[in-house]
Amino acid sequence: MTHLTGACLCGAVTFEVSADPVFQFACHCTDCQRASGGAPTLGMAFPEPALTVTKGTPRGYSVTGDSGGDVTRSFCETCGTPLFSRPQVMRGMVVVKVGALNDPTSFKPQVDLYMDSAHAWHRPHDGAAAFAKVPG
Repeated sequence: MTHLTGACLCGAVTFEVSADPVFQFACHCTDCQRASGGAPTLGMAFPEPALTVTKGTPRGYSVTGDSGGDVTRSFCETCGTPLFSRPQVMRGMVVVKVGALNDPTSFKPQVDLYMDSAHAWHRPHDGAAAFAKVPG
């Protein structure tokens, strides 16, 4: 079983995840690009009970995603670091942002999503399946 730790930039929020990721991905949708500052969101999906916030209280912001379901993005309200998200279409799962992990070396993207929204400089990851939107 995987055990990962993470934190925001200022250290006000810390967390740990104790489970193997269900899947790992890059999302190139325009909402993820805005939330990340231009790049795709790099995420690892875990069962919700595997995530424990060990310090601080993240702030959440919800928006309706392309699927029609809400996506709640959690971040540090002090420094703004994106931490994790909870897409309604993935009930019971939490997506941990790879950039918030203390050691992101285990990240291996399996899927590139929303390639139809990707900028020319966003290329699919080697070995990852690429989809125009979300496969369904």
